[in-house]
Amino acid sequence: MSPKAGVQAAAGFDVERIRRDFPILSERAYGRPLVYLDNAATAQKPRAVIDALVRYYTTENANVHRGVHLLSERATGAYEDARRTIQGFLNASSTREVIFTRGATESINLVAQTWGRANVGAGDEIVISALEHHSNIVPWQMLAEEKRARLRVAPIDDRGQVILEEYEKLLGPRTKVVALAYVSNALGTVSPVHRMIEMAHAHGAVTVIDGAQAAPHLRTDVQALECDFFAFSGHKLFGPTGIGVLYGKASLLDAMPPWQGGGDMIRSVTFEKTLYNDLPYKFEAGTPHIAGAVGLGVAIDYVNGVGLEEIAAYEHELLEYATERLMRIPGLRLVGAAELKAAVLSFVLDGVHPHDVATVLDRRGIAIRAGHHCAQPVMDRFGVPATSRASLAFYNTKEEIDALAAGIEAVKEIFH
Repeated sequence: MSPKAGVQAAAGFDVERIRRDFPILSERAYGRPLVYLDNAATAQKPRAVIDALVRYYTTENANVHRGVHLLSERATGAYEDARRTIQGFLNASSTREVIFTRGATESINLVAQTWGRANVGAGDEIVISALEHHSNIVPWQMLAEEKRARLRVAPIDDRGQVILEEYEKLLGPRTKVVALAYVSNALGTVSPVHRMIEMAHAHGAVTVIDGAQAAPHLRTDVQALECDFFAFSGHKLFGPTGIGVLYGKASLLDAMPPWQGGGDMIRSVTFEKTLYNDLPYKFEAGTPHIAGAVGLGVAIDYVNGVGLEEIAAYEHELLEYATERLMRIPGLRLVGAAELKAAVLSFVLDGVHPHDVATVLDRRGIAIRAGHHCAQPVMDRFGVPATSRASLAFYNTKEEIDALAAGIEAVKEIFH
């Protein structure tokens, strides 16, 4: 089931109107209509975002915060307007808590290398789950090795859900950081992060939530979650690549040292001493991805205009249709059957390598992902080297699911 299990079918959702807003969806691949089902890797961009990027570079392009001329003032206004949009999207208490980064990966590394280095010591413990993307594993491994701390991993069950009883057993007086994926990119599992955050806070741990896969599908309220940090990427939220966000509680960000040094993150510099800038600029060294931030703000406006609740309801309907349709194919096994799922279907086909499945589907104009999805421990848990993954967005249709199923049947005919 999806996060919106029990919601009425999204009968009024006009997916054809939505599709017209995404120019790339009218493209053809190998002479066939493009069926794009690789949204967990990156989502497509609506015309509004593309136009915003063109408009920025055509009428506003200048560096931010440094100039008094008209173009710099326009660029700065657009950049900071985007920050305010993101504050509202996350329900952060202040724009000071919204840091622009290159993506969720950089956001997590920022926390590990600033808060982590300052607060984690020898013998301390960092807790993650077995669902994590490599971006929420490797930074903590690096920190643990540097600080001689211990990385502990909460196991998952056969349905791909964190076993809460085992997770709770890992928490203790030495737990300094708990870093968790809200939604698994490999399986679509939606973890009960609110409860897991409460449990971590009961032991005094700081919580870091990888929201890269959650932001496009779920309403996120960081104050309601009470997480300490929350990371997400713009390109999965229908915005540009190379832009992301780190939300952090102001009290923590204020106490953290800067990560990178350079322009804009300083108040004053002499050869003897540097005074750092206020939040959020203390963590935004150098010229930022201004156009990316502007584009992300427009992408969020677009999603808000459609309605996250409406998106979730439609994607739930689509996921249930796709699950039922694929499960009717003999020899196909879905990997991950969590009670709460986002719109991801990870599967294996008897006797056919996932890369071969993806290659045959590609020649039929169907784009899916094949591999370990930067989540090799998840693959190890289920005893497979890789899966084929179809990941859905609100511009996908039941007809595209039917095309996927027909393509898988064609794969079977070729290899059997």
